[in-house]
Amino acid sequence: MNFSLSRRIFSEFLGTAFLLAVVVGSGIMGEKLANGNLAIVLLANALATGAGLVFIILTFGGISGAHINPVVSLAAAWSKNLAWREVPVYIIAQTTGAIFGVGLANYMFELPVFFASTKVRAGNAQFISEFVATFGLLAVVQAGIKFKPNLVPFAVAGYITAAYWFTSSTSFANPAVTVARALSDTFAGIRPADILPFIVAQLLGAAFSVLVFWWLLKDEEISE
Repeated sequence: MNFSLSRRIFSEFLGTAFLLAVVVGSGIMGEKLANGNLAIVLLANALATGAGLVFIILTFGGISGAHINPVVSLAAAWSKNLAWREVPVYIIAQTTGAIFGVGLANYMFELPVFFASTKVRAGNAQFISEFVATFGLLAVVQAGIKFKPNLVPFAVAGYITAAYWFTSSTSFANPAVTVARALSDTFAGIRPADILPFIVAQLLGAAFSVLVFWWLLKDEEISE
C-alpha cells in the first residue's frame, strides 16, 4: 500500500516523538527509582528503548518505513528505496518529532519542557563509539531488509539494547536523537557542545556501513 507523503511525514514525526519519549522518559524514571545505581538506570533505559523500538517499527514501518533516523533515510535514498527529494522533509519530521518527544517526556515528569543538558559526552572514545554504533545499526537494517524483513523490528531493537552496553556513548546512532537529547538535563542528555562531533561520527559510520554492505550484499554470479 502506498501512502501520501504527508501521511508518511507525519508517521516519521510520531514515530520519532515516541522514541524520544521512551528514551528520555525511561531515563528519568530510572534515575528516580534506582537510588543512584547507574547500572540499574542504564539497564532500565536500554530495555525500555529496545521494547519501544519494536512497537514503533511495527506500528509505523508499514506507513513510512519507520526510519525515525536521518541516517536511515539517507541510506534508503542511496539504495533507491526513498526519493532523494523526500529526504529533507523526512529529516525535518524526524528532528521536530524528536524535539517534541523530549519536551513531552520532560513534561510528564514535571520538569521544564526544555532545559539544556549539562551531561558531558566528549572525547575520542565517544566519537569512535558513535561511529561503531551507527555502522552496526545500518548493518542490521540493510542485512535485515535483504534477508529477514519481517524480523527487522526485533533485530534493530536487540542491536540497540546491546549497543547501550557495549559503547561508551550508550549508542545514540541518530542525529535527530542527538539534537533532541540536548534539551533535557537528565540521564539521557548530551551537552550541546558535544552534538557536532556525535553527528559527524554518526554520518561517517553510516556512510562506511552503506559502502561496506553495498559490496557485501550485492548480487553476483558465481562461476562453477
